Amino acid sequence: MKNRNRFVIVFLLLMSSLSAIAQTENDSIQSPMKLIRPAYLQKGDSIAIVAPAGILKNKKEIINKAKQLAESWGLQVMIGDHVFNQNHHFAGTDDERATDFQKALDNPNIKAIWSARGGYGSGRILDRLDFTKFKNNPKWVIGYSDITALHSHIHNLGVETIHGMMGTSMQFDPEENKQSIETLRKALFGEELSYKISSSKYNNQGKAEGELIGGNLTILLTMLGSKSQLDTDGKILFIEEIGEYKYHIDRMLQSLKRAGYFDGLKGLIVGDMSNIKKNTTKWGSSIEQLILDATAGYDFPILFGFPAGHEVDNRALIMGRNIQMSVKETTSEVNFNE
Repeated sequence: MKNRNRFVIVFLLLMSSLSAIAQTENDSIQSPMKLIRPAYLQKGDSIAIVAPAGILKNKKEIINKAKQLAESWGLQVMIGDHVFNQNHHFAGTDDERATDFQKALDNPNIKAIWSARGGYGSGRILDRLDFTKFKNNPKWVIGYSDITALHSHIHNLGVETIHGMMGTSMQFDPEENKQSIETLRKALFGEELSYKISSSKYNNQGKAEGELIGGNLTILLTMLGSKSQLDTDGKILFIEEIGEYKYHIDRMLQSLKRAGYFDGLKGLIVGDMSNIKKNTTKWGSSIEQLILDATAGYDFPILFGFPAGHEVDNRALIMGRNIQMSVKETTSEVNFNE
C-alpha cells in the first residue's frame, strides 16, 4: 500500500511538472516576440545596392547619385554585379537577381541592402534565397513598393527592415526629396523617428500602440497563403498603393478582410494612394470612404494621408518596430519607440 501511495504521489508530481512546462511553452508562443534590430550604421560601414525586381534601363546616372548620397554619409557602397542587366521586365534573370541579393545577405561586411528600385520581381526570388547567414548576422533591408515581399518575409524571420526611398528616388528634385533622404538617414543611423502631420477629416480618431507591419497593398495580397503572409494580430498595419482602380483596391481590402487581416488589428495607417485610375463605371466615393467602408465594424484608429509610398515625399518607416499612433482632430502623430 505504501509503495502504491508513493507511486501515486510521484505520478501526480510528474503530471504537475508536465502541465507547468506545457503552460510555459504556450505562454512563449502567445507572447509577442520582439524583433531583432540590425546594428545601426556608422561611418565607414559598407552597404550594397542591388536590384531584386524591375529593370533599370538608362538609370546608371541616377544609381550613381544614390551611391554618392550614401558616400556623403560616410558609407562605402558596393553595387551588385547584375544591377544593370536586362531580362525583359526584370533587372536580369531570377538567378542573377537572387545571386546579387544572396551575396549581400551573406557578406558580413555589408551592413545594409538598399534596393535600386521596385517594379515587380522580388517575390520571384524569395524562395531562391538562403537566409541562414542573414539570421546570424542581420542587416537592414531597404525599399518600398514591390520590396514589400522582402519586408513581409524578413518580418516572419524576426528581423526589422526599413520601408523607405530606393536608389531611383534620386531622380526627384533634391529639395522636394529632402524628407525622404533625411528620414532614411535617421532610420539607418539610429536617430529618433517621430512624425506629426495634419489630420484628415476622414480619420478614425484614437490611440494605438503596436508593431508596425505592411507596405504595398497588392504585394500584401499576393503574400496570402504563403510563409511570407503577415500575422496582423495586435499590430498596426501600413498600406499604400499606386496605379489601381478603386474597385481593385476594394477587392484587395475585401480579400484581406476575409483572410482575417483586420480582426485583431490595433490601428491602420494609410499612406499615398497614387495615380488612381478612372473606370468607365464610377465608384461613387472617395478612396478614403472606400477604406472606411471596407473596415467598418472594426474598432481601431485610422490615419489617412501619411506621407509614405509612391510620391516624392516618402518618409522612412521601420517595419517591425513598436510604434505609438495618436490620431486627433487637427494633428496626428506617429512615434517610433526605442
